[in-house]
Amino acid sequence: MKKLFPLMLVACSYQAMAQSNINEILAAGLNDAEKFTTDYLSPASEGIMYSISSGWYNTADAKPLAGFEISVIGNMSNFKNKADKKSFVLDTSDYENLQLAGGGTIQTVSTALGDIEGVGVFIEGAGGALRTDFELPSGLASEDINFVPSGFIQASVGIIKGTELKARFLPKVDTEDFGMSMYGFGIQHEFTKHLPADKILPIAISAVIGYTHLDASYDFTNSNIIAGDNQKLEMVLNTWVFQAVVSTKLPIINFYGGVGYLTGKSSTDVLGTYIVQSGPFQQQYVDPFSIDKDASGVTANVGTKLKLGFFRLHADYALAEFNTLSVGVSFGFR
Repeated sequence: MKKLFPLMLVACSYQAMAQSNINEILAAGLNDAEKFTTDYLSPASEGIMYSISSGWYNTADAKPLAGFEISVIGNMSNFKNKADKKSFVLDTSDYENLQLAGGGTIQTVSTALGDIEGVGVFIEGAGGALRTDFELPSGLASEDINFVPSGFIQASVGIIKGTELKARFLPKVDTEDFGMSMYGFGIQHEFTKHLPADKILPIAISAVIGYTHLDASYDFTNSNIIAGDNQKLEMVLNTWVFQAVVSTKLPIINFYGGVGYLTGKSSTDVLGTYIVQSGPFQQQYVDPFSIDKDASGVTANVGTKLKLGFFRLHADYALAEFNTLSVGVSFGFR
């Protein structure tokens, strides 16, 4: 991989896509390119949604008025053992022009998360004229990367009794090839704060709602098959999580867990000018298509938090469509 820094900032899937020249698929025509790209990118979009949506809480005990906590949080959504996210079945009978170089009509191929390499395809005109061969792109697992990472800064502050406001953000990252920014807002309300025995109860029970927004883009590399300029992917992603949380209320070490529901949507635009200069379908495309992906599902997590004065550490593991490890370092008051 050419740049590990943007990869660790969530853009890992874009790096694999660009390196593999996914734009070459446009040589097969617009309809074939859109179908393949949708199947190829969708699992990566889904994985990013689960990754950026974790880490909203490390306790069910809402902060009192003016209590605050500032955290640096990192998440890793794992897909190592998820074959259905790393590959899909390409059936050329569903395509207008794309054919398998090895013969046959069905082949398991890589998604942006997968590791299948060397799958050759071709397109040709009538009577075999102007045949063009190329390989389908592989994905992150071919680089021994089996997780989708994310990282951000998160702040929480207590307001009225039992209610805590949250905000998260990642400062804009902008390089020659890659750009990304992220922000989000959340609210937590502790129901046990309203009980007469709040001070002596050994547990706290809360509800958490969190919204996260991400913008990202990646410029494609040049291809011998596809010329043009300003070729890039742009993704806009929005997620919501709704969770019920329970935790212990001890002075130093606490345990917490939650169950909830995630829903999200991503929109990926393939932008720029693409000039097909090889094969039977030589033409120009401008901003050829967009891909939408929805994600939703139940999540459940367990974790622990260590509190030493102003300094805190926490870690939890969530079970969901993409299992996610979340760790954080925090500084807080009250």
